[in-house]
Amino acid sequence: MCGIVGYIGNKDALPILIEGLRRLEYRGYDSVGIAVIPGDKIIIKKCKGKIKDLEGFLKGKGVSGSHIGISHNRWATHGAPTNINAHPHQDCSGDIAVVHNGIIENFSELKKQLIKEGHRFKSQTDTEVISHLVEKYYKSCLKEAVSKTVRDLKGSFALGVISKSEPDRIIAARKESPLIVGIGEGENFIASDVPAILKYTKQVVYLEDGEIAILTKDKVEVFDSAGNPKNKKIDVIKWSLDSAQKSGFAHFMLKEIHEQPEVLKQIVYSRIGDGYEFNPEGINISDNDVKDVSHIIIIACGTAYHAGLVGKYILEKFTKIPVSIDFSSEFRYRDPIVNKNTLAIAISQSGETADTLAAVKEAKSKGARILSICNVVGSSLARISDGVFYTYAGPEIGVASTKAYTAQLEALYLMAFYIADKKGLLKSDFKKSFLKGLKNIPGIIESILAKKNRIQKIAAKHLNFGSFLYLGRNLNYPTALEGALKLKEISYIPAEGYAAGEMKHGPIALIDEYRAVVCIAPESFVYEKMVSNIEEICARKGKVIAIATQGDKGIEDFTKEVIYIPKIDEVFSPIVTVVPLQLLAYYIAVKRGCDVDQPRNLAKSVTVE
Repeated sequence: MCGIVGYIGNKDALPILIEGLRRLEYRGYDSVGIAVIPGDKIIIKKCKGKIKDLEGFLKGKGVSGSHIGISHNRWATHGAPTNINAHPHQDCSGDIAVVHNGIIENFSELKKQLIKEGHRFKSQTDTEVISHLVEKYYKSCLKEAVSKTVRDLKGSFALGVISKSEPDRIIAARKESPLIVGIGEGENFIASDVPAILKYTKQVVYLEDGEIAILTKDKVEVFDSAGNPKNKKIDVIKWSLDSAQKSGFAHFMLKEIHEQPEVLKQIVYSRIGDGYEFNPEGINISDNDVKDVSHIIIIACGTAYHAGLVGKYILEKFTKIPVSIDFSSEFRYRDPIVNKNTLAIAISQSGETADTLAAVKEAKSKGARILSICNVVGSSLARISDGVFYTYAGPEIGVASTKAYTAQLEALYLMAFYIADKKGLLKSDFKKSFLKGLKNIPGIIESILAKKNRIQKIAAKHLNFGSFLYLGRNLNYPTALEGALKLKEISYIPAEGYAAGEMKHGPIALIDEYRAVVCIAPESFVYEKMVSNIEEICARKGKVIAIATQGDKGIEDFTKEVIYIPKIDEVFSPIVTVVPLQLLAYYIAVKRGCDVDQPRNLAKSVTVE
């Protein structure tokens, strides 16, 4: 949520700040602003709305020519989305400007005290207390003032601070909210995420909680919370700027749906050798660790939680270890039973999901070993985990997750394979057939994508339905949940996912000719039961859309709206059946005129509770 970009160097800061913000639009925002120092004063321009609104506002305002600046896309938390509440925020004198991601939990008491001391506030935000605290503590060193300020703050924050008194530096700080430093030649950057600065540099430093950085155009210095200098590792980003572009697709979401075969191919071939041996790079689980595991718990939110539900089926099936799964947001509030024999698998595309990070810290405090499945190298989740299975799916810009989901599924399948093999539960012939099945999936998805026009036509017929019900059984119950989530995320049509066997326990009351029911019915050992559910829906005039296996002509006795998928072993079906549901949601949303990549009220990475 929200996005920060900061620049200091020899170039005009304004176009760099604006372009960086544009590359962070996927994070979600409702207002935008910049602060620059073109002469002897700070100029701030900000407004409610989108970047294009700010650009129109900036014309003729004399903000070009500055070599330093900070900028911000805001997602409203404290205070409505208004011009005044937009970032950056200033102190009383106007000498200091601050941008902030996160939530300051004690801002109310801080604000009351500052008002008593004579400070004047203009906004309703929690952020404004930061600028006044910096003013309060500023004597002659901006870094020291920021250091004292962050000691007073409770909550989460990523900060960018500039002062007209020290126009040659940006001060950055973080706690539980992501912030990176980009290292350039004669220029340096801060940003919430890599895409903002990828055009200018691939060298980044990941700030840790409690660290403060001083950026000048020629140097970056990092200090710990006690003020001691730190020698930070510089990481090199491996993906290119092109991977964060639409590359001819109408939307990032459609591009990312089409990237899934290549992503899955890369994962399986990087992990499985020619002799079917598994590459455990980064996982950091020894044979003894595996033998000691008596319980696995999966922690995740949203789409990642649905991946975890599939993971529960797969892990229990192959490892014979009991698996439970929790929403990250609920895990630490129920006093979970966790100990040193627990393996906690945390799943997060960004690795910055606040609830998941908090849940992991809770599990770790109780002695659990933490293995994360994550897409972003160097993320907060990766850094606090004992082991990491990186999906290396490249940047996912669309808010509605697609390729990250199937990548997480494949990682879970491979983890189940790895643990089961370490426990001696897999025979040689089975290992070969299992891994061969995984290697066949990219080609199967490509064949589905090649027939997307069929899905587009079905979408056109169903876009005006008032609500949707998604039904699946066994391994494809989580697919029903994920399909429903995709539709409501981007089309705003109410949609619910259910285990099909639960239909008679309530949801059947909803079925009539005005509700579309998506039935996930590939070839499986529960196929006949799924057909019985479809018959019940048809008897109540529900409009059925079926996902079925090629060659299943019997399904057409109930509906003509069938999306066929190639024949696949049932155990792998969740990786495949979700793809037509992604496309169905996409085409319905497009035809309804919705903003597919930036749906209302949603953010790509939820970095605050």
